Amino acid sequence: MILVIGNKNYSSWSLRPWIAMKVLGLEFDEKRIPLYGPGAREEILLESPAGKVPILIDGATRVWDSLAILEYLAEKTGRLWPADPAARAKARSVAAEMHAGFPNLRTHMSMNVRKRHPGKGRTPEVVSEVARINSIWSEARGPFLFGEFSAADAMYAPVVLRFRTYDVEADNRAYYDRMLALPAMKEWIAAAEREKESIPQFEQYA
Repeated sequence: MILVIGNKNYSSWSLRPWIAMKVLGLEFDEKRIPLYGPGAREEILLESPAGKVPILIDGATRVWDSLAILEYLAEKTGRLWPADPAARAKARSVAAEMHAGFPNLRTHMSMNVRKRHPGKGRTPEVVSEVARINSIWSEARGPFLFGEFSAADAMYAPVVLRFRTYDVEADNRAYYDRMLALPAMKEWIAAAEREKESIPQFEQYA
């Protein structure tokens, strides 16, 4: 398998399937295309007509969109969603909520692994969305949101990094710390810190 991703410093969508594949112990090659660089869009379009990362290539199968990739991996491995139907339904609900929602957090607390912006981005709308995220995390049913690491945790992994960058208090500190302690998360952070690209639109507090 090949996973096509963007910059690790900025690409929250790329992190989601990447960390899931790492936690699952799947072997895959990584193809990183620096976003917004010369020829980047053309290179991405060669992999997917949607023109966005991430993209999973598994033989003749191509899957794009983070949540679609997570679903594909769940079907392939029999993991990533809780076995209990009710828990699985809730896990899918909170994952879909992350996929489609929290627009103010995305705008005012964009992912930037290398930087620290304590106190920034706290509009009333962002504060409201942070409260909702804290509510979801506070209902964790074990070490992760639904016991074992799941697609829901993968969907919220970039939010953990946003909380880290903007020094947002996590009500469930144990969950926040556990996510940051994952070897896969440490690997992603270390790689992001080594990247040289700087994308102006994501450096709003530079």
